[in-house]
Amino acid sequence: MTRHVTIIGAGLGGLTLARVLHVHGIPATVYEAEPSPTARAQGGMLDIHHHNGQPALRAAGLIEEFHGLVLEGRQASRALAPDGTVLFEEHDDGTGGRPEVMRGELRRMLLDSLPAGTVRWGHKAGGVRALGEGRHEVTFADGTSVVTSLLVGADGAWSRVRPLLSDAVPEYVGMSFIETYLFDADTRHPAAAKAVGGGTMFALAPGKAIQAHRESGGTLHTYVALRKPQDWFARVDLTDRAAATARIAREFDGWAPELTALITDGDTAPVLRPLYTLPGGHRWDRVPGVTLLGDAAHLMPPSGEGANLAMYDGAELGKAIAAHPDDIEAALTEYEQALFPRSAAEAADATHLYELMYGDDAPHSLIDMFTAHE
Repeated sequence: MTRHVTIIGAGLGGLTLARVLHVHGIPATVYEAEPSPTARAQGGMLDIHHHNGQPALRAAGLIEEFHGLVLEGRQASRALAPDGTVLFEEHDDGTGGRPEVMRGELRRMLLDSLPAGTVRWGHKAGGVRALGEGRHEVTFADGTSVVTSLLVGADGAWSRVRPLLSDAVPEYVGMSFIETYLFDADTRHPAAAKAVGGGTMFALAPGKAIQAHRESGGTLHTYVALRKPQDWFARVDLTDRAAATARIAREFDGWAPELTALITDGDTAPVLRPLYTLPGGHRWDRVPGVTLLGDAAHLMPPSGEGANLAMYDGAELGKAIAAHPDDIEAALTEYEQALFPRSAAEAADATHLYELMYGDDAPHSLIDMFTAHE
């Protein structure tokens, strides 16, 4: 029978894998660096797509629970010019294939679906070494270790498991996001709330953007995009909220005040999110007893697909393991042979979308893409 599966990382991909394995009666343990499930905020909204994220949740037996988390109306989108003029708008008529949920609630749903003790919190992987014959030892920061005959790296961009398979390391794409929040926006920030609308708002220009989502409870979650070298951001003191937001907002001089208010009026300290990517065709030779999923396998520029792909990877890997309980190498081979072309195609699409959003023809290049799909 299939051996116990060791998963490094309790993100959406690792948890989906653990859940699909549980559905098939296969034991797994997930080791997570965070000390508890509430140790940090889990990010904002995710649109869960009909062709990858939703099939993953069906494989996990959680599609009905997922539907209960959906925030109605959030599939609406609009593109604004820097002066606030609406260039494109699409309303949510309930027929879209990408319903929006809060990432934290989706993660909680997955955690609650697993047997108690499946996730071992406070276990930060420090190093991984091969022991031969498909066995590996993972050493944690607290000095403890575990030996496993089936290891899955679901540990994100800076995966500690990836070096077992690949020499690839993430590279900075030349752009970073600065994350801010406005709370109770309809009452406290009505002009900004009106500009964002009911779902997602993009205000784009070459090399820069102000993007925002309307989340639950009147929260506006903003990602300010700037194409700058990392040392430029290093000179911005993000611990001085007023000075930092003023400096970032200067990059948007002349933009509509209801847009720049998403930066300057933020209710939280700005958080820097540098963007990294792995090579678009990242792959590796089959190494016994170990594989990767999600960003550990195919980190790419943000495209709305990252969480969906991680969950889909997890579900597909879980199904492959269940289909080959007596031949784990056959399962991993089957999984990776489908993973590599899928990931390469998605990485190419993500790079193309990145250029549409922030390249020399923005915002018109993105609007042309929207209208072509109407």
